[in-house]
Amino acid sequence: MNYDLEMEKQIHSLKEKKTLLLHACCAPCSSAVLERISDYFDITILYYNPNITDEKEYQKRLNEIKTFIKKLHKDNIKILDGRYNPDEFFTMAKGLEQEKERGKRCYKCYELRLNETAKVAEKLNFDFFTTTLSISPYKNSKWLNEIGENLNLEYRPTYLYADFKKKNGYKRSIELSKEFGLYRQDYCGCIYSKKEREEIKQKEYA
Repeated sequence: MNYDLEMEKQIHSLKEKKTLLLHACCAPCSSAVLERISDYFDITILYYNPNITDEKEYQKRLNEIKTFIKKLHKDNIKILDGRYNPDEFFTMAKGLEQEKERGKRCYKCYELRLNETAKVAEKLNFDFFTTTLSISPYKNSKWLNEIGENLNLEYRPTYLYADFKKKNGYKRSIELSKEFGLYRQDYCGCIYSKKEREEIKQKEYA
């Protein structure tokens, strides 16, 4: 399925601006996503990322996204702090600690964060929910959208299909990061991805 095309169909079927709860992992990934869809939705960003297991890193990314939103000066974009409890991630990842990045552990991590997004979207009466994660070339858009589809059957808000890396979305996020001076991390967030990234760096400079 062309998820980007499906999103376009959903957007163009709207007769009025709807509310969207947008799960976001960081400011750079949010930048191009917000640029693309903020004209169609009143957006609240949900920053729920228990996978960021270093608390300083978590707060740094959270502060960065808050600063970025202020710089945008858009009244229809707000942010909602999700709870920070890395134990939720570690419980989910139990037995999957040795998985490589982009494997089963990542799928379960997507599921954890999207499930929370759908749950909060229903509780707060949002029309739609989705995530910025698909903008990264390192994230599996098929998995993300399949999870969203499944949650669509369980919760009332509508899942907004997305593959934000399409139409040069990832490239645009890099451009906007430079324009706004955004902090760009070099690993996803969990201790396992950080360890894998450090091993790669060591090999590169060996």
